[in-house]
Amino acid sequence: MRACVSGAAMLFAMSVTAAANAQETASAEDVDTTTVVVTGIRASARSSLSIKKNTLEVVDSITAEDIGKLPDTNVSETLTRIPGVQGYRYGGEGASPAGSGSGVTIRGLSGQTASQLNSRVFFTAGTREFNVESAIPGMVAGIDVYKNPSAEHIEGGIGGLVNIRTRNPSDFKGPTVSLGATARYNDLIKKADPEIFGLVANRWDLANGGRIGVMAAGTFSESSGRSDNNPANGGANFKRAIRADDAEYAVAAGANQAYAGRTDTWFLASVPSTANVPNANLTSFTGAPLTSAQQDNIMVAPALTNNLFQESIFRTRKGLSLASDYRVNDSLRFYAEYNYNYYLYHQNYRGLNAVDGGTVQNLTTTPFDYTEGLANRNSNGGSDDVVVDQRLAGATFLNSTLNTVGGDEHHEYDTASLAGGVEWKPTSQLEFKADLMYLETTRSQDNRSVNMDSAPGLVWNIERTTTGEPHTFDISGPRLDDAANWIFRDYNNGANQKWDDSAWAAAFSGKYMPEAGPFSAVKFGVRFAHQQDDYRTYNFSGRRLTTDGGLRTSANMIFGSSMADLLVNAPRNFMRDETGYSGGFLVFDSDALLGDNVRNRFPNAGIAAEASLPEVTANRRYSEEDTTAAFLMGEFTFLDDRLKGNVGVRWVKTEGFFRSGAGASAIEASSSYKNTLPSLNVTYDLTGDNDLLLRFGYGRGLTRPDLGQLNPTLSYSESLGTGSAGNPDLKPQVADSYDLSLEKYFSSTNYVSAAVFRKEIDSFFFGIAGCETIAGAPAPSGVVTPTGCASPQYLVTRTVNAEPGWVEGVELSGQYFFDALPGIWSHFGVSGSYTFVDTALPVNFGTATAPRFVIMPQPMQSKHNYSLTGMYEDEKFSARLVYTYRSDAILFGASINPIDGRYIREYGILDLALNYNLTERVAVSFNAMNLTDQALNRNVGEPFGYETNIERQHFANGRNFSLGVRYKFGG
Repeated sequence: MRACVSGAAMLFAMSVTAAANAQETASAEDVDTTTVVVTGIRASARSSLSIKKNTLEVVDSITAEDIGKLPDTNVSETLTRIPGVQGYRYGGEGASPAGSGSGVTIRGLSGQTASQLNSRVFFTAGTREFNVESAIPGMVAGIDVYKNPSAEHIEGGIGGLVNIRTRNPSDFKGPTVSLGATARYNDLIKKADPEIFGLVANRWDLANGGRIGVMAAGTFSESSGRSDNNPANGGANFKRAIRADDAEYAVAAGANQAYAGRTDTWFLASVPSTANVPNANLTSFTGAPLTSAQQDNIMVAPALTNNLFQESIFRTRKGLSLASDYRVNDSLRFYAEYNYNYYLYHQNYRGLNAVDGGTVQNLTTTPFDYTEGLANRNSNGGSDDVVVDQRLAGATFLNSTLNTVGGDEHHEYDTASLAGGVEWKPTSQLEFKADLMYLETTRSQDNRSVNMDSAPGLVWNIERTTTGEPHTFDISGPRLDDAANWIFRDYNNGANQKWDDSAWAAAFSGKYMPEAGPFSAVKFGVRFAHQQDDYRTYNFSGRRLTTDGGLRTSANMIFGSSMADLLVNAPRNFMRDETGYSGGFLVFDSDALLGDNVRNRFPNAGIAAEASLPEVTANRRYSEEDTTAAFLMGEFTFLDDRLKGNVGVRWVKTEGFFRSGAGASAIEASSSYKNTLPSLNVTYDLTGDNDLLLRFGYGRGLTRPDLGQLNPTLSYSESLGTGSAGNPDLKPQVADSYDLSLEKYFSSTNYVSAAVFRKEIDSFFFGIAGCETIAGAPAPSGVVTPTGCASPQYLVTRTVNAEPGWVEGVELSGQYFFDALPGIWSHFGVSGSYTFVDTALPVNFGTATAPRFVIMPQPMQSKHNYSLTGMYEDEKFSARLVYTYRSDAILFGASINPIDGRYIREYGILDLALNYNLTERVAVSFNAMNLTDQALNRNVGEPFGYETNIERQHFANGRNFSLGVRYKFGG
């Protein structure tokens, strides 16, 4: 990384020196330092609409209103303003659901998006996408989302292509300085943080007709937030209520006999199940078959054990952008740029969990139809019968014990890109471009925690309700803020991993504009690229925190009171006191987890020094990938320029090398495949005035497998009889995309558009299980869950190119400024978009030999999504109020038994942005995000057929506010 930074600094220094020398020959009259560029909402809308209207491909764009002023304080949130794009918010900000990748869904496809920076491949270590949550709004000039790219675009995403544009010297007409400072505040964590931005740029005209331009921009920002939630259990969780005055209660193992004979107490006996459906022939504790009355007492209890989990989230972003541009004359230009992005996701987390006692009081149930469909998708066929008709709605669980977890996670991202090239136009008909790029990106994750249990002999009564939103619970018993009531259990560093990636690319392209013939321009080019990934892990778990490092006994346990300085009280405003219990329990201090502190305080736990943690070499992974691509594309115009378009083809060859493990046990594999990707884009001007356009697009694209999916390692569990394996023979997903849109343009800022689209995908990636004999592995022993495989075989899951699927939908969008209205009304405007998207993802819930395919929607995809914006702008003041809505969406993937699934409930978020120009050069801004204090709550089940309206996890993130001031000179 230092070499990359040094190279960028050298390029920039050379350009500045040349610029300084050139300034002596530049005429002072040539530079107008008083020019102020017209900016604001209308200017941004005009620029974005011009891109949409005049680009031959299907594209939507957002342009920054001014230097350092994207419409939102988060790039991911800005993307959701684009039709067909859906985002995800976590901890109060737009984020990636898994800490990598774009975190956005384009036209129903998540994790299948190509990411670019200034039209060059840009990705986060360990992935094929750029983690957009790490992007810095102040560094962005604009964002283009290509939904059906043409042959000249770099391949890589069947969902779409997100191209982030930074600024360059050509954006400025003379000396320019822009400075900004912002304070951000979250009303749940109640903490303010800074954001600082600065940009300087200039260009100089040379005496010989040439020009030099330079630009430097940098930013630093911090933000704090909180994520309070109450995670609960999934699954049916069958229970049978036995009242304490029933004879069976006296022989029920686990029932508290101190309550025997009472009519206000029950024992909730766990009911075994077969294929997730209760068996009516089960026997009672006495050995007799269950009576009808006993069967009627069976209930399901999903989402019962809702507990307390609280994350304090701190985000740090740093960015640097340098660009230099030397235009020798009108036909020759050299350029160089360097972009650096740093992002730290840091969270302290605290959890309070209960091991509920089986003896309860205040038992309540509520009607609930637990069907065979919810149980196992009605795998037995026939009618979808109701198996159990009630669920547990609430109870007071007597004599429960507690445990806590205190943790710290540092997830660090570091990405730098250095690029340069030359543009040459030797004749009026011929243009050439050569572009070189080098990228370094690293990522590390370190998640460590300490678990504590309540001291022996201590019990609590926990009152729970599973109706309402959020679920409520309360705890009564010994004090939770007394260190003497807690004992240490273990220390874990369960996610300690590092990725170290790099890439380079060389692209050569040209454009020929013939004087006659069917094509107005012919474009051609080749690209050679190399990418490599090095993954290592150092994770471990279960280091016992006892006096001798052995299994905990009464003789070696360590009480919290003996190390009270390691404990802190959790905040007492959990979920704004909406759940009944507001917090205030003792938990291991997250800051005390850092460095070798736990190792030093618990010397017998067997914890290695942080500087010399042993690598888990069996999980080591290395990969290399080389691609060679070539394209040929013709642009055409017919019928007096009323019919325009392009047609082309891109050919790409991909060669990969993969190695997993280390030393003599390492496994190596390679792959090679070729793809031909044709495209056609046609736009017809229906009126001849270029204001009513009919657009058609066709393109074939591909998404390559994630690097981890290509890992050739096979791992197994002898006790479970299961295994998992990567697949270096995976081929990319290939999709044929079709777009048809009608666009009406009323002015340079006003339009309406309607589009229909369909993507036909040849094969999705999916893990399929099959019985295999693993060389060198012993026969499975002590299998907990029957796998259906005959010993010595294991049930091994491999990712394969599975069945084909499709995506189709409708997009409606529009924008209108009421310039023609009188008075103040001329300052108002509205914009909005609506997307309907339907997806078909065939999921095999059987095995490789006995498949059972079910058509499922894509994860993270909402069928309905819309965004509505109201705007106001005059010479001094501007305002924007945005409401964004998403319908239900499956969280990460479908479950074989929907009762154990999770889906994100429909939600809408309201954001506000205000801006006031104090002077010609100074402006203040105010942003309020999530004014309605909404969060992405999760329910039991899945949408589109198996909704339950049972909340499984409720979130509170709070509202974010920011107040900033910007200064700008020049433009």
